[in-house]
Amino acid sequence: MNLITSAIGQGLLWALLGLGLYLTFRILNIADMTVEGTFPLGAATAVTAIVHGASPMAATFYAFLAGMVAGLITGLLYTKAKIDSLLAGILTMTAAYSVNLRIMGKSNVSLLGHSTLLSHFSSLPQYFDTVTLGFIVIIIITALIIFFLQTDYGQAFIATGDNPTMARSLGIHTDGMIIVGLSVSNGIVGLCGALIAQSNGYADVNMGIGTIVIALASIIIGEVAFGELTLNQRLVAVTLGSIIYRLILLAVLQLGFSTNDLNLISSIVLAICMMLPQLNNILHIKEPFLKGVKTHD
Repeated sequence: MNLITSAIGQGLLWALLGLGLYLTFRILNIADMTVEGTFPLGAATAVTAIVHGASPMAATFYAFLAGMVAGLITGLLYTKAKIDSLLAGILTMTAAYSVNLRIMGKSNVSLLGHSTLLSHFSSLPQYFDTVTLGFIVIIIITALIIFFLQTDYGQAFIATGDNPTMARSLGIHTDGMIIVGLSVSNGIVGLCGALIAQSNGYADVNMGIGTIVIALASIIIGEVAFGELTLNQRLVAVTLGSIIYRLILLAVLQLGFSTNDLNLISSIVLAICMMLPQLNNILHIKEPFLKGVKTHD
């Protein structure tokens, strides 16, 4: 039971990564690799700030701002320097590695002996501190995203991703929308990195490896598991997808696989989930039985 509780708590915290990527990957239709550098950037910023005396809340906010700066750089490279979005993200991600080493001063910094956001829930049973913190944060961030997307600015943001040409013809400054989207998206990813670092008790310069796969898994699993949904429901599905993904990993590890295989397992799980729609088209898994009857009528 403790392992399941831990998996749910980790799923809630990691769901922020999926929500951040959802803004660019699904709404703006931009493949953003910046997250693999932004995630450890948020972790490095928060942990270093806490070690140097900042409050956990302030340190987490600094991580959000650091993520926004990384997203801003990618946005400027893409919109102003006219560099391909994938390459722009890779450039920022690569630069972030050196920045993270500069921030921490070494490859790994521990939070041993320092208070974190989880310290406020230390009276709760084991692993329930992570569940509680994750639930609070995911509710706040999801609500803010839903509110933002329902505003006129948010609708313009959605229109930019749906049809940039039409959006420009309506007077929408699409470059500005893309820059804002990448900044906010990576800010949320940086926030996720800060929370995961506080949950793990350390920040490591290499902890961003494979995060793009984890984020995509949350999005794809949520979409496959729950089918056709409204935009707001899809945001909730990302969180549920993240939890399901963590439970799948737990089940696989219980079968005797090593934690060293997690990235391999993550890639396989994501590949299978992405193949399901195609398999459905081939095997007609969801084909209604009565469809043929109606055709004959």
